[in-house]
Amino acid sequence: MTEETQRASSLFSITAIVVSMTFVAIGNGIMLAYVPYVLSRADAPSWTPGAAVTAIAFGGLLGCILAGPVIRRVGHARAFSCSMALVLIAAFLVALGVNPILWVLARGIYGTAGNANFIIAQSWLNHAADNRWRGKAMSFFYMAYVLGLGVGAWLFGQMPADGNLAPLVTIFVTTLAILPIGLTRLPTPPAPASVSVDFAMAWRNSPVALIGVLAAGGLSMVVQGFTPIYAATNNVGQKDVALLMFVMQFGLLFVQYPLGTLSDRIDRRVVLIFTCLLITGAAIAALFVSFQALLILMLVFALWAGATESVYSIANAHANDRTDPEDFVPLASTLLVAWSTAATLVPLAVTALTPTFGPKTFIYAAMAVAVLYAAFVAHRLRLRETVPPEARETFEIRSAQVPNAGALVEGEKAPE
Repeated sequence: MTEETQRASSLFSITAIVVSMTFVAIGNGIMLAYVPYVLSRADAPSWTPGAAVTAIAFGGLLGCILAGPVIRRVGHARAFSCSMALVLIAAFLVALGVNPILWVLARGIYGTAGNANFIIAQSWLNHAADNRWRGKAMSFFYMAYVLGLGVGAWLFGQMPADGNLAPLVTIFVTTLAILPIGLTRLPTPPAPASVSVDFAMAWRNSPVALIGVLAAGGLSMVVQGFTPIYAATNNVGQKDVALLMFVMQFGLLFVQYPLGTLSDRIDRRVVLIFTCLLITGAAIAALFVSFQALLILMLVFALWAGATESVYSIANAHANDRTDPEDFVPLASTLLVAWSTAATLVPLAVTALTPTFGPKTFIYAAMAVAVLYAAFVAHRLRLRETVPPEARETFEIRSAQVPNAGALVEGEKAPE
């Protein structure tokens, strides 16, 4: 096989991974809109929509811990099939009919499978990609996944909310997702590194990055998870809820990329403070813009979602700026657990407080997290010097809706 043929084969295999995970994202986007919308309008306890959001994050934490041992036991291909089976089981449980407790359990199962999928896919993609274009491949992978979430939300708006068509479509697209990975000839990569948590090291290297990932985990799950609940409780129609969720995903492109590029040129901490102010401003606007002005509200929520995504990606880049390469794997493990923990605890707190403070509680919570983090970064800005531009890692687009699981394998491929 010639070098050109090998390269084409590799590119084709990477495309297969991206296509598979995009199908997964479409199914996830459908369920992210469908489950909270139906639970908010059904005769279900008021805590169940928020509990479903929390269950996804808690399941994700389990997925981060369990994925590595499973991959080491059976390999990437079989582990991917198992995680896809869990997604199918979760969708099947939802398709049985509205049962709040069963649906919360199903979302927890999905959370476990979702993070396992990412660890498998990113591991495979990282191992197959050439060093010269790995960063671009990862950014494309994230963009495709997040836009797939938006497409899934839009598809939800085109189907009836009554009945079980939405979970059935999720089962269909998830089944399609198995085919490209199942047919790829890409060699199986080494198993990802074990999750070795070292919070002391992460704090010592960069308190701003560690707290930033914690903040981003809570912000993303609150904004993305509670927005459809908020819209449904305000009697917004199904198509408008779906369109709102679709538009929010474009914040990844139109907000995160400019802020990330700026953070490559000036102190990332300054950009993080500005981003937190942007989150706070968008949250204030979300409090006062009526659903009657839906187009303006969509723009506000897109800006809000994009800014929360930016905190995560810039904090990750700042962590790498401050860390020696030999510590990248334990750093990634620590940030992975930090993200998942915050993504569980903050929605749990919002769910507990919503009966007291009302459906806008998640907006107040996002504002509080952003303001407190901005104050912390401003304090740290006075205590530590700026990382010089030549010592910084190149910014890459990341999604705060899923942890940077692929970082666990970045140290496994030797430079070419």
